[in-house]
Amino acid sequence: MNKGLLKTSAAHLIVLGSVVEALAASPRTMTFPPVEFHPPPVERVVLDQGMVVHLLEDHELPRVRIQAIIRTGSAYEPADKIGLAGLTGMVMRSGGTASILGDALDEELEFTATEMRSMIGQDAGFASLDVLKKDFDRGLALFADMLMQPAFPNDKLDLAKQQVLEGIRRRNDHPGGIAGRKFTQAVYGADHPLARESTVETIGRITRDDLAAFHAAHYHPNAVILSVSGDFEKKEMIEKIRRVFAGWSTGSGDRPALPPIRDAFMPSVHLVEKDISQTHFRIGHLGIRQNDPDYFAVTLLDDILGSGGFRSRLFKEVRTRQGLAYSVGSAFTSGNLERGLFVAYGETKAQSTHRAITAVLQEINRIRTELMTEGDLRLAKDSFLNSFVFSFSNSAQIANRQSSLEYYGLPPDYLERLRDGVIGVTPQEIQRVAQKHLRPDGLIILAVGRSDRFDQPLSGFGKVNLISLEPSREAVGVSSPRD
Repeated sequence: MNKGLLKTSAAHLIVLGSVVEALAASPRTMTFPPVEFHPPPVERVVLDQGMVVHLLEDHELPRVRIQAIIRTGSAYEPADKIGLAGLTGMVMRSGGTASILGDALDEELEFTATEMRSMIGQDAGFASLDVLKKDFDRGLALFADMLMQPAFPNDKLDLAKQQVLEGIRRRNDHPGGIAGRKFTQAVYGADHPLARESTVETIGRITRDDLAAFHAAHYHPNAVILSVSGDFEKKEMIEKIRRVFAGWSTGSGDRPALPPIRDAFMPSVHLVEKDISQTHFRIGHLGIRQNDPDYFAVTLLDDILGSGGFRSRLFKEVRTRQGLAYSVGSAFTSGNLERGLFVAYGETKAQSTHRAITAVLQEINRIRTELMTEGDLRLAKDSFLNSFVFSFSNSAQIANRQSSLEYYGLPPDYLERLRDGVIGVTPQEIQRVAQKHLRPDGLIILAVGRSDRFDQPLSGFGKVNLISLEPSREAVGVSSPRD
């Protein structure tokens, strides 16, 4: 045999032996340093009219992305015209502008493979542009035109209203949606801006003038934070943005104060009767705001309890071990305008409704009373941190996140603080925040399903409040009142 080949084979055997020896060690004994997360710096510029711009260059692909966050939201629409903000956001894009009709705008964007969107959520408005570098100047002009002078034509408003009304008509077809809406109303109150629902009547009252007035009241350069990422040069980009928004007049920048929420933990039990085979349930109460000093520990607590998917306690106990629910989990939705919600949720067959709810309640109590082990906590931290970094895998996500942090009044290094805060959490800290922010004495329980099939009555949890679903009125054929 060739001596060189023998030497090579011997070397391979030595390396292979080292690998085998390393693999023989138990994976449980292997240790790794914490995942490092250092996002690239985002440059912040404030233009003369008060518009804030975050910029992050990324020359990997010849494209540019822009996102605008606008200081507005459905929480600020009139109580008799609920749905106005959502319609305003929709028709800003579909209706075109003073210089280009909506259909012509669609054709031009499609021809250049450009995406341009607009919408208004509960506490913020959003608009976005995704365009190839070679078409950027024209795309930016159209984007600015949409933000500054949308046309709001009646035909596009009518179409948008029909879409919204169809959603209202079908709203009670989805038990999960019913459970979410009614639970939110049980916590905040049905008339609070954070829980209100649009109706056929409120949508029917909305006119083109209402959209124009809402836009005029909320859309100003000093109410906008832009994030710009992609293939551009910063100095040139700042000048282009300054030039295209030059004629936009500033506004007060103020938003009306929201009415106070019912900041109390009052237990209650609610039932929505619906002829379905599975029960959809929600269990929870008021949560926290994102600027709460306990937010980092609560984020990890939620991951361990129910938001961590297959590894969460609710999934492993209620679904896997007891087989009581196909879908089960939890969520701390941190609020920005007000305190958010804590909710544990699940779907179970009607005949196991009481047992499934009881199992979830037991897990909520267990995480408050039993100190978790260092090993379990380390696994939860590693899983959370390893998945967290993938939420910021491209420049657009990083730039958009910086804009979002500023919009909600959070520090620019908040992401790094979140990582360091999670790493520093101890089992004692998990138990402390669980005892503080999970309140068994104030849980609201809501179930949607057929109570005559439940294994035990919900009254075992307390006095039951029966919630009636108003039948959705015919939503077809309603057009906008003409101005």
